[in-house]
Amino acid sequence: MTTTLRTAAELHARTRAGRRAVVMTMGALHEGHATLVRTARAIAGPDGEVVVTVFVNPLQFGQGEDLDRYPRTLDADVKIAEQAGADVVFAPAVDEVYPGGEPQVRISAGPMGERLEGGSRPGHFDGMLTVVAKLLHLTRPDVALFGQKDAQQLALIRRMVRDLNFGVEIVGVPTVREEDGLALSSRNRYLSPKERRTALALSQALFAGSDRHAAQEALRARAREVPATRARAEALSAIGESRAAADAHAVAKAVPGAAAAVRAAARLVLDEAARLDPPLELDYLALVDPSDFTEITDHEDEYIGEAVLAVAARVGTTRLIDNIPLTFGAAS
Repeated sequence: MTTTLRTAAELHARTRAGRRAVVMTMGALHEGHATLVRTARAIAGPDGEVVVTVFVNPLQFGQGEDLDRYPRTLDADVKIAEQAGADVVFAPAVDEVYPGGEPQVRISAGPMGERLEGGSRPGHFDGMLTVVAKLLHLTRPDVALFGQKDAQQLALIRRMVRDLNFGVEIVGVPTVREEDGLALSSRNRYLSPKERRTALALSQALFAGSDRHAAQEALRARAREVPATRARAEALSAIGESRAAADAHAVAKAVPGAAAAVRAAARLVLDEAARLDPPLELDYLALVDPSDFTEITDHEDEYIGEAVLAVAARVGTTRLIDNIPLTFGAAS
């Protein structure tokens, strides 16, 4: 039976035998959250404790954003949390988290917090990090789990924990998608049927970019195996082997422009979605280094390492984000 608590004092009074794993949410729980809770249950083990926080943080909402209409469904949230294996739902009031009103001292997200989502939503990440820091203190976990769908948020939380010496392990859990590919989000419920069809372009664009990336990486691997590909292509052309020559030329050109090719494949899908009814209004499409969310430029032909292809767009009045991880230059 899952217990619902409203104050940190009640939570601190609980007897703890094993590890405490915390999943932080703003409520409106769905299968993505349930996956986080199940993962937390596996990490905590039978002797540990899983705490799900439900708190709609006012500091994360900018002027004109959807704080007032953000869904608040605590009874349903408790049921989902219980079914997924949570021991406690911690649902504090605003004055429990911010007893003196809005805090005068806050966490600054720094330069990473000004990029992508931070550029579109100024101050958002400062508010997010402030409440995460507060909830880490209030819940005192050994491990905290966050979804990779909010990749920039996850990167910033990891950086905060490292920079400020929080004694907690941060675990990222892969994005959960619906059967048609749409990333699960509490905001999906705002979409009309027609808007939802348009919204599928976000994941479709990412998958197109991922497919292009996989093709580029396969050609990159072949180029490593056959360093004289350009000369081979010219020789094949000379003897009339046009198909083999074209393939060899493709291998020779595989490495330069890999980042540009990934972006172009994704943007093609998004451009088509901009002509739908209702249209998709693109905020950004970015290929970034996940360590600091700086852009991987089209001129970085030899980029090697992890990357995140991220997209944000508005369909009707609903703003959605999604991303997919990629690895450039993986050893064959």
